Amino acid sequence: MKIVCATNMPYVLEAFGTLGEARVIEGRAIAAADVRDAELLALRSTTMVNRQLLEGSAVRFVGTATIGTDHMDIPWLEGHGIRWCYAPGCNANSVSEYVTTALLCLAARHGFTLAGKTIGVIGVGNVGSRVVTKAEALGLRVLQNDPPRERSEARGQKSEDRGQRSAFIGLDQLQREADIVTLHVPLTKAGPDKTLHLADETFFAAMKPGAIFFNCARGPVVHTDALLAAMERGVVAHAVIDTWEGEPGYRTDLMARADLVSPHIAGHSFEGRAMGTVMVYEAACRFLGVAPRWRIEGRWPPPVVPEVAVPAAGRSDEAALWDIAQRVYDIEADDRRFRESSQADDATRARRFDQLRKDYPMRREFRFTRVAAHGARPELMRTIAALGFTTEGKEENAR
Repeated sequence: MKIVCATNMPYVLEAFGTLGEARVIEGRAIAAADVRDAELLALRSTTMVNRQLLEGSAVRFVGTATIGTDHMDIPWLEGHGIRWCYAPGCNANSVSEYVTTALLCLAARHGFTLAGKTIGVIGVGNVGSRVVTKAEALGLRVLQNDPPRERSEARGQKSEDRGQRSAFIGLDQLQREADIVTLHVPLTKAGPDKTLHLADETFFAAMKPGAIFFNCARGPVVHTDALLAAMERGVVAHAVIDTWEGEPGYRTDLMARADLVSPHIAGHSFEGRAMGTVMVYEAACRFLGVAPRWRIEGRWPPPVVPEVAVPAAGRSDEAALWDIAQRVYDIEADDRRFRESSQADDATRARRFDQLRKDYPMRREFRFTRVAAHGARPELMRTIAALGFTTEGKEENAR
């Protein structure tokens, strides 16, 4: 059995090699001729999975090692009897750690305190729920907006619980009250929960002036011209942009105005990418009716930063947290590499965007680093643990 796999999937050859003859191809370069004789595909979001790619092929199963499916024509797949899967939650923790690190970075750069500010999380699924947990650990007041989840939970409530206050609020209230707004929604182009250009001129006009804005969801969720206009008016004071309209192309004028930028790598921790491979492999095994012969247990590489020791006495908790976070994940290096790659023509920039993702340095999640904060108050140590780091007596959490 022939299997075509995309690059940037850790362990993909080892895993899918147990099922057949596996071949790895650059995701954006995968074409109809490459998959003609393949029965299984294991891909990422850089490959458009549609009629043009698959018509007339032998493909029976397509798995994407991503949390989004907007690159897949699901009605066409289902109409042609092709089984598909995705990997919800595989990199959710990675994205939440990206947001956490970016928040601490902005606070350190601009001299403000996170604790006591209000963050609005739009989209509270696998990613957003983890952002909520970490934001609360940082002392932020959290507002949550997720109409599909709110409706679903309301339908599932017992009759005696109906009428209780929901954890979710309307978008208008969130926009009025939030000092920070972060998007974690899927890209949907139609229907009552359409998110294409969710953040448009009307969206930004309703926001609290001087707000901080994050897009770590999908590029087209944000109308770029509307965001730039909001930044020009001071409605958005600071922006963190990981996903871009038109990527791998992107707007250099937005790059120039944003505080932190990256080439769609918020979810690119090693664990996030590896778990995507695992989830697609196991789904393929279920489809084939075979027991998985490959397991990821015992294959994790050694931590990049196994231990961090920082002074905590005589400094603010947030200063100590930023000191810790930046040693484990150097988000400013991601920003610097991306900006340096932009000094070229449009076509070259797009190629470099993909190359930065392909060659992304290994970033391990917080749980693989043990933290010693000398002179720390118990409250700070609890925050460090709540953010996911390993602390004294919690080493088992990292394994």
